[in-house]
Amino acid sequence: MTVRRTEPDRRSRLIDVTLDLIAEAGVAGTSHRKIAARAGVPLGSMTYHFDGMDELLFAAFSRFAETIITRFEERLSAATTIDEAEEAVVSLIHDDLTGPRAARDRVLTFELYTLAAREPRFRAITHEWMRRSRVELERHFDPDTARQVDALIEGLTIHRGLDPEPPSRGLTEDAVARITARNARR
Repeated sequence: MTVRRTEPDRRSRLIDVTLDLIAEAGVAGTSHRKIAARAGVPLGSMTYHFDGMDELLFAAFSRFAETIITRFEERLSAATTIDEAEEAVVSLIHDDLTGPRAARDRVLTFELYTLAAREPRFRAITHEWMRRSRVELERHFDPDTARQVDALIEGLTIHRGLDPEPPSRGLTEDAVARITARNARR
């Protein structure tokens, strides 16, 4: 009798490996074969856990977005005043979105945005990400201000990641203060 070894966390591990490979080689450079090799699993097990690359990418980017959203929610839910909410926004841009993990997250974000721009199905992930970001921001700011702050976070994150002279913390503090000055829920 052959004993079949099971790995209850294999699907989850395949998703993690997929995210690592996307961060290194992009969506275009990621394949079932590379994922299976990196995860140390038989290539055939890929189709056991996922119907195809599209399903695997959707699961991977959904997990990634959930991680970012959770970090965002934790940071903003700790704020109890408008000043703390403004500081939380600045910290998201300058503290949470820097360092080695941040570089990986930035690449994954850009890859998700590119995929969502081409494939409507993946927009569901970005729409949920934006919706939940705004819900958390609306705990502190009116809906229009929340939308503006959300866009500022995205824009400054891109600039901090790609600009050879990224915006300073002071510039970010000033931008947040200007956007929230008239419309904050005080």
